[in-house]
Amino acid sequence: MGNVATQTTPLTIWAVSDGRAGIEAQAVGMAEALARKRKATIEIKRIGWKGRTGRLPWWLVPSARRWLTPESEIVPPWPDIVVAAGRATLPVSLRMKRWSRGKTFVVQLQDPRAPLSFFDVVVPPRHDRLTGENVIPIVGSPHRVSPQRLAKELKRFAKKLDPLPHPRAAVLVGGKSKGFDLPALRAEQMAREIRVGIEHEGGSLMLTFSRRTPDDARAAMTAGLVDVPGIIWDGTGENPYFAFLAAADYILVTEDSTNMATEAASTGKPVFILKMEGHSPKFRLFHESLERHGAARPFGGGFHGWSYEPLQETDRAAKEIWARFDAARTR
Repeated sequence: MGNVATQTTPLTIWAVSDGRAGIEAQAVGMAEALARKRKATIEIKRIGWKGRTGRLPWWLVPSARRWLTPESEIVPPWPDIVVAAGRATLPVSLRMKRWSRGKTFVVQLQDPRAPLSFFDVVVPPRHDRLTGENVIPIVGSPHRVSPQRLAKELKRFAKKLDPLPHPRAAVLVGGKSKGFDLPALRAEQMAREIRVGIEHEGGSLMLTFSRRTPDDARAAMTAGLVDVPGIIWDGTGENPYFAFLAAADYILVTEDSTNMATEAASTGKPVFILKMEGHSPKFRLFHESLERHGAARPFGGGFHGWSYEPLQETDRAAKEIWARFDAARTR
């Protein structure tokens, strides 16, 4: 069944999350990487829990399917592979093997903070320092960036992006998180630093905010950069995020996001990390790993180019998952 040489019927992969954009992107990104290597169909599942069940630890949800909302659609036929991300998925992924009577191969992204033996494979970020026989640590997080997607999105937004002068700087702005914050004053300073760099080069701007960007920070950055040549995406209409990555000569990313920095590093383009308020030892380890790979450097107010091998950790993990899937099917 798992042998690529004899497989005729597409395998089924579920990408399971709670539906939050950043978490779902990881599950779908890994599922897509698996499907690029073998014939497979992907079903996106968004977990929902009745009442306050979703706030409980996984071990306090004994009858998981009973407490799932109907929209979750966690019902047979069971998939060949589950790729799950986020704490909300644990009551499901931990029981999927039993529900499917051993049919489903279970892949859990991030550190589940649960016994690793419940899963076939765990794919955490390397900076979490999780180890085990079934653990495949990666630099950063799984994502949906691929050369094919970038080329497709660049073509789709060509009319808007082609006129922009080079060098083009894609600026990816996050926001408030556990370890970091982006107050209006820092956002204003950041805008000035970016503006000076772009004006010095005679280039253009492609700026996008995340859902976590505080309103006052968004307003401050927009005011400070509104007359710089380029595009500031206001969140309406089609999302140009992947097209910005494809069209950029340089990519600037705030230091709060593993997803955005990993996606930026997968392009092979120079990545500059924008300093925010706050600190996180885990993120420092993550940024150091990007620096060792040659992908990222702190932003010092000016642009300069360099080259490195694009970071392809999602595809590397997918290759290893298929190898373990095959080994499990031959036991």
